[in-house]
Amino acid sequence: MSPVFDKSGAGAELRSLQRRGLIRRSLSLGSLALLTGCDLNSHSGVDAALWAMLRFNDRVQAALFSRNRLAETYPASAITTPFRFNAYYQIWQVRPVPDNWHLSVAGLVSDKAPWTVERLRGLPQAAQVTRHICIEGWSQIGQWAGVPLHSFLKRIGADLTARYVAFTCFDGYSTSIDMASALHPQTILALDFERAPLTPEWGAPVRLRIPVKLGFKSAKNLQSISVTNTYPGGFWENQGYNWYSGV
Repeated sequence: MSPVFDKSGAGAELRSLQRRGLIRRSLSLGSLALLTGCDLNSHSGVDAALWAMLRFNDRVQAALFSRNRLAETYPASAITTPFRFNAYYQIWQVRPVPDNWHLSVAGLVSDKAPWTVERLRGLPQAAQVTRHICIEGWSQIGQWAGVPLHSFLKRIGADLTARYVAFTCFDGYSTSIDMASALHPQTILALDFERAPLTPEWGAPVRLRIPVKLGFKSAKNLQSISVTNTYPGGFWENQGYNWYSGV
């Protein structure tokens, strides 16, 4: 079942919930499903109910989203040093950048030519010092710089009315986000971390950085980007994590 975003029924009650902070910083219902040992790929009544709750959570968070609400930014003095490594594997399992790497684009775009790091650096750049919030409960402040994703999508002639932007990575990871979040001004294709080019453990040669979502959405080691109307899921999302995962 794919997420549906309908803001018409949100109303004052949802805005009140947002103000009280009961949604913006909540952990995903999917993690609760994992803790209870439920297999969300089965068809039991319990699993169906959990999926329904996840989809409701997606709709609520989408209804509360605004491109005008920015994640908090910080001075350089607030940067966490050393920054914590995070991935679905251990640091000794980090993959090197493949030879002849390029970023592929696919789906609902007019220009499907591949991109090198040099081409990406030729586009307008933006920097940010923002907080990475992990679903496991910790957070740290880091400094990233790169291409605003909205600029990149416009450059490749993406259909900006499409529902999803999907990301696959050469380390086996994948995730996806809604188009509104892709166009958020703080969503970037990061090329630098702490004022230096990304190294493999931080997502080289390019990673997604989206501070208005939980950290597992900021996919490292990107290999391809696809614009689509078909729900793409993702590595953790397919195992029960809340798909929208806003903060």
